[in-house]
Amino acid sequence: MNPLKRYLPLVDDEEAFLDACGRPLPYVVRVNTIKASAVRARAALDEVGATYEPADWHPGLLRLDGGGVGATWPYFHGWLHGQEEVSALPALVLDPQPGERVWDACAAPGSKTTQLSALMDDRGLVVGNDNNLGRLSALRSNAERLGVTNLAVTNEDARNFSLKPFEGDGEEPHAFDAFDRALVDAPCSCEGTCRKNPDALDQWTMDHVRSVVGVQKGILRRAVQATKPGGTVVYSTCTFAPEENEGVLDHVLGEEACRLVGFDAPLDASPGVTEWEGEEYDPSVEKARRVYPHQNDTGGFFCAKLEVTAG
Repeated sequence: MNPLKRYLPLVDDEEAFLDACGRPLPYVVRVNTIKASAVRARAALDEVGATYEPADWHPGLLRLDGGGVGATWPYFHGWLHGQEEVSALPALVLDPQPGERVWDACAAPGSKTTQLSALMDDRGLVVGNDNNLGRLSALRSNAERLGVTNLAVTNEDARNFSLKPFEGDGEEPHAFDAFDRALVDAPCSCEGTCRKNPDALDQWTMDHVRSVVGVQKGILRRAVQATKPGGTVVYSTCTFAPEENEGVLDHVLGEEACRLVGFDAPLDASPGVTEWEGEEYDPSVEKARRVYPHQNDTGGFFCAKLEVTAG
């Protein structure tokens, strides 16, 4: 079964949705503002003869005509980073500020992690965690090329992430302060990546959806617990499955001190769904945003913003 057909009741235009999912994904780079402005990066691309156009919703995301620029000097020097366009959304929604403490719970290979550092002007602290030690090498490599210096890398199961004591500057060891913000870009069943990875549809099974839901719930719960009251947690996936999106939010809203808050999506998107296959979810999940491939000619994505409340 083509899993995309499972989600046709959720979309506004079935034909446009299926057609978009079958087209190749545009190649996009993000301007790394730690090293270069969007103006300088564009001038560098002009110099190497690359053809591009800015994404409609963000001037720092450039769609390149004719493929990658990995062999060019702007890329080599860290001015640019290849990143799927819609995957830049969660870091923008999280909106980290310079000087804050931010946790990226599922960080490798680092596109969103390094974007967080850039949004923070490389100040404060980003803790980039992943449970896959092999993938962390890619995170470190990307951070080095992009000039990120405010990153600390950890290798833990995010569901059991420990807030360990640390040494201050000349001070006694003290408890790790809770994070100001946390990003959970959770492992998922990945149907939304089918434009760049058609194998995602061939490998899809309902058993995998059911198995990954428990992991997603555990990571998001830990992110809420690790973020201070008044802080922000963003949850995102690249799946269309409500079980992995609104269902996970519904569970965590019932278990942890948090609430969903609305946000202005800078690109076309649909609200979260409140019921699916006989399951009803908390009405506030409508505040989440679903991005379908036909809406902006991107991959598929889900994004939700939570505020941590006093327990």
